[in-house]
Amino acid sequence: MKRLHKFVIKSFLGPFFMTFFICVFILLMQFLWKYIDDLVGKGLDWKIVTELLIYAAFGLVPLAFPLAMLLASIMTFGNLGENYELVAMKASGISLFRIMKPLLIIAVILTSIAFYFSNSILPKTNLKFYSLMYSVKMQKPEMNIKEGVFANDMPNYSIKVERKNRNNNMLYDVMIYNHTRNTGNVMVTIADSGKMEVTANGEFMAITLFHGYSYAEEEEQRQGTGRRFPFRRESFQKEVINISMLDFEFNRSDENQFKRGARMMNVKQLTNYGDSLFAAYKIRVGRFVNTFSYMSEVTQQISWLNNPNDTSNVNPVSKPDTLVDVDKIISSLSTMEKDALFQRAMANLRSNTQLISQQVDEMYINKKITNSYLMEWHRKFTLSFACLIFFFIGAPLGAIIRKGGLGMPVVVSILMFIAYYILLITGEKFAREDAWSMTGGMWFSSFVFLPLGIWLTYKAATDSGVMNIESYQLFFKKLTQMRFLKRSKTKI
Repeated sequence: MKRLHKFVIKSFLGPFFMTFFICVFILLMQFLWKYIDDLVGKGLDWKIVTELLIYAAFGLVPLAFPLAMLLASIMTFGNLGENYELVAMKASGISLFRIMKPLLIIAVILTSIAFYFSNSILPKTNLKFYSLMYSVKMQKPEMNIKEGVFANDMPNYSIKVERKNRNNNMLYDVMIYNHTRNTGNVMVTIADSGKMEVTANGEFMAITLFHGYSYAEEEEQRQGTGRRFPFRRESFQKEVINISMLDFEFNRSDENQFKRGARMMNVKQLTNYGDSLFAAYKIRVGRFVNTFSYMSEVTQQISWLNNPNDTSNVNPVSKPDTLVDVDKIISSLSTMEKDALFQRAMANLRSNTQLISQQVDEMYINKKITNSYLMEWHRKFTLSFACLIFFFIGAPLGAIIRKGGLGMPVVVSILMFIAYYILLITGEKFAREDAWSMTGGMWFSSFVFLPLGIWLTYKAATDSGVMNIESYQLFFKKLTQMRFLKRSKTKI
């Protein structure tokens, strides 16, 4: 039996590591497609790009683990079924549960590794990734002078070149606007030709111009009632303009300003910080409710509900529903008093409506921020637990499909993972919007797929005809034959 377990484990580990790295690579390509606009044209060093891709790959590992588990499980049991090894094991009296037992232990170990990675390693790599990505987004594009187009990448200067010589890097028909004074297009330099070179220390871009003119409009001068607008023009044979390159250097952002993000915290930190945010949110909601205009009795009741532990506040009534008998009060009023009450109610309604319109968006944003920490707390468990769920789905499916390799298993795995991911993001959306409870929304996909995995495992272990693909093929074949016979009889 030990030899059999070693054989099954060996058959599983190879496909798992292969599919794991393939999944990370595919997801990384999706990342590049998403952030390609932020990376291209920035003149980034290859070390910075490599570092960014490594951090991004670490962030994709929690998604790659379940998908690799599903693929490897289907491939392993599909290969065993295709080569009739699974049939030989069952014929020897070995049940499917005993065949799955060593891989179940491996699945539990991989689930624990996935959780440890999400809880201990991923927050640190996310911190470095988001701080580095922010620095990349703040990086100014590299200088790229195009023919016939004004280039505004250089600080305080706009440059236009009609023609460039690719062989000697000479520029022809150069026009440069100087905006260092922030007074508009009042200083311009025109030259027949020029050349751009970075200084030896790399701090300046030296633009050497030949045979041109400089034009400048000076500030308005007043002499008595007269007004003058001085204009200056200078010709030159050679002129050098030095432009600072400091703004084009890559500067890393301070990581401390990103430490409060939900993705940069472990479970313990998320629990403490999330509870603090939720307590602050409840206080803010209580203050928000107290700003509304109510009847005095209702105001006292709301004040007590917001601070039930405050001994200075006394609950006015034991049953809030009996606080005010509206029908009794209105029936006892005269027509003029009813009209005054109506006007007062309308004024309170307008005041409350204005308060709601002013603060509802802010309250909504604060609640979403609070929910993001709770969602991240649950996500660390759900994505790790998904590894175990997909094992119970992939193993019986592989035994049913009985196809190995990267053909049918890949198709089935992708369809199953897409369905899981759709349910995952649907539950997260409802949880974020408070349409569902946080537990129900974040674990929605697990609640659906876990019973499915248990049912598939049971049907595959009992060799149920319900899960036999050949029985469905035979059924549809018979159905087709029956339709053909009916058509033949009708023609006769």
